[in-house]
Amino acid sequence: MARFQSFDDSTTPAQGPERIARLRTELSRRGYDGFIVPRADEHQGEYVPKSAERLAWLTGFTGSAGTAVILQDKAALVVDGRYTVQAAEQLDTAVITPVPLAETSAEDWIAANLPSGAILAYDPWLHTHDGLKRLEQAVARAGAKLAPVDMNLVDIIWIDRPSPPQAPVRPHPLVYAGESAASKLERVRAKMAEAKLDALVISDPHNLAWAFNLRGGDVGHTPLPLGYAILPKEGRAQLFFDPAKMTNEAGAAVGDLADFADITGFLGALEGLGHAKEKVRIDAATGAVALIRRIETAGGTVDIGADPISLMKAVKNQAEIAGSRSAHLRDGVAVARFLAWLDQEAPKGELTEIDAVEALEAFRVETGALKNVSFPSISGAGPNAALPHYRVTKSSNRPIENNQIFLIDSGAQYEDGTTDITRTIIVGEPTDEMKDRFTRVLKGHIAIARCVFPKGTNGAQIDAFARQPLWDAGLDFDHGTGHGIGSYLSVHEGPQRIAKTGVTSLEAGMMLSNEPGFYKQGEYGIRIENLILVEPRKIEGGDREMFGFETLTFTPIDLRLVQASLLTSEETAWLDHYHAQVREKIGPHLPGETREWLEHATRPIGAA
Repeated sequence: MARFQSFDDSTTPAQGPERIARLRTELSRRGYDGFIVPRADEHQGEYVPKSAERLAWLTGFTGSAGTAVILQDKAALVVDGRYTVQAAEQLDTAVITPVPLAETSAEDWIAANLPSGAILAYDPWLHTHDGLKRLEQAVARAGAKLAPVDMNLVDIIWIDRPSPPQAPVRPHPLVYAGESAASKLERVRAKMAEAKLDALVISDPHNLAWAFNLRGGDVGHTPLPLGYAILPKEGRAQLFFDPAKMTNEAGAAVGDLADFADITGFLGALEGLGHAKEKVRIDAATGAVALIRRIETAGGTVDIGADPISLMKAVKNQAEIAGSRSAHLRDGVAVARFLAWLDQEAPKGELTEIDAVEALEAFRVETGALKNVSFPSISGAGPNAALPHYRVTKSSNRPIENNQIFLIDSGAQYEDGTTDITRTIIVGEPTDEMKDRFTRVLKGHIAIARCVFPKGTNGAQIDAFARQPLWDAGLDFDHGTGHGIGSYLSVHEGPQRIAKTGVTSLEAGMMLSNEPGFYKQGEYGIRIENLILVEPRKIEGGDREMFGFETLTFTPIDLRLVQASLLTSEETAWLDHYHAQVREKIGPHLPGETREWLEHATRPIGAA
């Protein structure tokens, strides 16, 4: 039985038609011709509370990204490459059409399908300034109008909508945070002074949690306290939470830095900034249009730009780096124990995808330090492994069969660090094609791990290194190569990423994932993921400041899937060295039988 994960089918395609019909009735009643339903909450978060799962409730689609546009005579759900297969399975496609983002954006679909003269409604709490600009342009192309609503129209028809979460807000100890909140706020205010700001509205709960050394539990698997903060250029900050969440420990920890205020007073505080004619930074990535309008209507000046906390948070300090190393060592032992168990049990033909998730979670629980999993485990056997963001449910649960690939992507939340690891395992014998594809993915993984690059390089500039071995064979994958990761915060943390969209320069102290993949729809999927840390790298004779990556994740990569002849001598040396480190770091923490398994699983690639 899993403690932190559920395998219930939370939605069904059958729920969409009736609920969309009710939404259309509400639209008619209010004189609107359509409504936009993004997968977002008021903080534009990837992980949202149950009360903000409007897209899933309305359509049946449970992915972490997507935008539905409901018109009176048609409806579309625009999703990226991770979710095209999932959307087709979870929607009633007779009522709502899944649209791949690679073919058409939500804005282009609106421009092509919204009737001239129509009024398209939107919730100003669920859109950023830039997002709204794109919508305005799309609606103008259609010869239509855009109208904000005071209350989300889905909420009006969602009779049994869950209450907003009220998990307690608690301090994050300095031993893990590595820097006091006072010191962090001083750095933030220095950035505010450079931009000549009077105040900063902190709309991203991750940034609020990091800046004030607080943690909560308002969304699944991420220790987030949902709320807002206003940081003036001098004096005490204001933190806005539901009063039911506040604890004495959090109040004592924040001390002289801030006052806690009821969330119901937040809009009034924004108006106060406006009345004082202040220049206020609103985060371009997470600041809702509703915040901007409240300040501007009251007479203030809104400066839309990056919240400076985002980049500060991305660069980990020494305590956070040490904590991550410790968390990865602990987690690597748990995952290695799981892989040894899987090797023993899977060939018997009795395991399912859910059995694997429950076993891996149990090994992590046995560490005694697990706070939660960092996301619902992706446990895919055979064709399910070809779905990059597959989530096993009781109805989709497949047996782990012989001569098939099994992929497990999982992570843990420990107080000293957040982990994320993917391993692809063969049960039985792989085909030559499986070995070829796995080895090409491994070559891409090694290319990123060995990459050395000058200061100022961004993730987009090195993303192709992970793809080249696949491109050589006419292959590719439709997700980024790596995402940033938080320190006992979100498993997906920006702004840094290794992807075609990764425009933020990589700096020493940033943590990212390294996870190229390959997916053959209907047959199998492959992904190899370790977490990596950007570190300074001295090149003899060079004249540029250079960086490279330290690998943080240590657990075996399945050698049975490696086609050694495809590897260069440098790649072979990297793999052998990596496995030697795995033996050295986690071997002493494993019981005898598992240690024997590890010795074989990490043998030099040329060994029998």
